[in-house]
Amino acid sequence: MSTIETKTKRTIIVGTRQSALALTQTGQVIEQLRDICKRHGFPYHFEIKKIVTKGDRILDVTLSKVGGKGLFVKEIEQALLDGEIDMAVHSMKDMPYELPAGLMNGAIPKRVDPRDCLVSKGGLSLSELPAGAKVGTSSLRRAAQLKAYRPDLQLESVRGNIDSRIRKLETEGFDAVVLAAAGLKRMDWEDKISAYIPADICIPAVGQGSLGIECRENDEAVRELLALLNDEVTALAVRAERSFLGTLNGGCQVPIGAYATVDRSGAEAVLELTGIVGTPDGSRLLKETQSGADPERLGISVAEALRERGADAILAQYGG
Repeated sequence: MSTIETKTKRTIIVGTRQSALALTQTGQVIEQLRDICKRHGFPYHFEIKKIVTKGDRILDVTLSKVGGKGLFVKEIEQALLDGEIDMAVHSMKDMPYELPAGLMNGAIPKRVDPRDCLVSKGGLSLSELPAGAKVGTSSLRRAAQLKAYRPDLQLESVRGNIDSRIRKLETEGFDAVVLAAAGLKRMDWEDKISAYIPADICIPAVGQGSLGIECRENDEAVRELLALLNDEVTALAVRAERSFLGTLNGGCQVPIGAYATVDRSGAEAVLELTGIVGTPDGSRLLKETQSGADPERLGISVAEALRERGADAILAQYGG
């Protein structure tokens, strides 16, 4: 009797935040899993369970001041550990490097656009914004890099879901807001993007544009299913970026970013990883780019190079 024939019917509960974006990307993952089940004969059904996280409850304080890691995942991870859900769909950039004992990343699906983008009045690009323009972002990483590129910009915190941040262009007098391009694309709102911000100006957050599908290590059925969803190229890039983050032990109090690309044209995949660490005001921005075949070693190497150039002092000073 084959493995497929011995599978028992099961309803798999999928945990997610309750924002429109979280529900949309969770729905997209479930559709991919349903297709996998159909092709491989797995008799599984899926249900969504919405979970409110600390990061969702506290919207009047900047992320860097809320403090702590895992602001958007801890409650979901607890539900996984308690057996209330069987897998969780996270934005990878929200996931801390260290996962709770007993949990693992079961899959990293194919990445969507990792870049940051601008939604602005009049469809202006970053270079076209007027001097002193008021730009909204909840990210120290974005703010520091934009200040380094355009010191004249007035950067102010803006929290909330994607549509509420875009509405603040009118309600709170912003000239532009900076968002992850992937979120807008997943929502089918690509037409709202005024301009993409190149990675050489603004290195993305670790894992930006990718999802992490978390599950219990001892749930063999779910692990087997998720392995078929995993995208090898995306996983290699994200592993390098997360190794960089883990080596620096960085949180959201310090601007940290990393972006890896994968070249598979040769006999083995070669990764190129760029990492940044900066001061919150953007007055100092350390950047390092290296290449290598081992994603974890590459992440460590880039992080150590930045440490030698002063990253440890920045992290110590600003509470990273």
